[in-house]
Amino acid sequence: MQRIGLMGGTFDPVHSGHMQLAAESQRKLSLDKVLFIPAGQPWMKSDRKLTPAAHRLQMLKLALGASPGFEISRLEIERPGLTYTIDTLRQLAQTDKGKKEYYLILSWNTLAELPGWKEPAAIVRLCYLVAAPRPGYRQPDVATLEAKIKGITPKIIWLDAPRLNISSTAVRERVKSGASIAEMVPPAVAEYIFKENLYR
Repeated sequence: MQRIGLMGGTFDPVHSGHMQLAAESQRKLSLDKVLFIPAGQPWMKSDRKLTPAAHRLQMLKLALGASPGFEISRLEIERPGLTYTIDTLRQLAQTDKGKKEYYLILSWNTLAELPGWKEPAAIVRLCYLVAAPRPGYRQPDVATLEAKIKGITPKIIWLDAPRLNISSTAVRERVKSGASIAEMVPPAVAEYIFKENLYR
């Protein structure tokens, strides 16, 4: 059975933290592949206008380059309506017919928010949850999560790295202020952002 990591997000833009988290997850869990799945219109950010999908996809392509085992899925970009993780997991499960095992890669703070997602119990049934630390956030309390989502405890895999304090919001703000983003995103992504005049 193939072990597939799932990296979801707006990737607006993709940054070095995304890349290092994917690499660490792939290494530690011996994942056959990590799928980067840019969101169409995530329900949690329905009030924010995202950079057009074509730009976000191109930045992902530049960031991934020829990285072995890293691929991009257009599944959420192409699906109409608001983006929900459970819909993506069900679509993937329907396609692979039980031949793949999924590992949803999250930060600690995102895992803590999981009880508020659409059908969290169904999400837990369909995948493992790979939880990575993020500076400024505490590791979620397992007992609290278990009380809200029965059966979640054995599905969580804790990572102890990477611990990069980078966010797409911070990248956009630095571009807007004219500050350097050289250490925050892959070089090809930085070049694309300035060439296309994004986030100004």
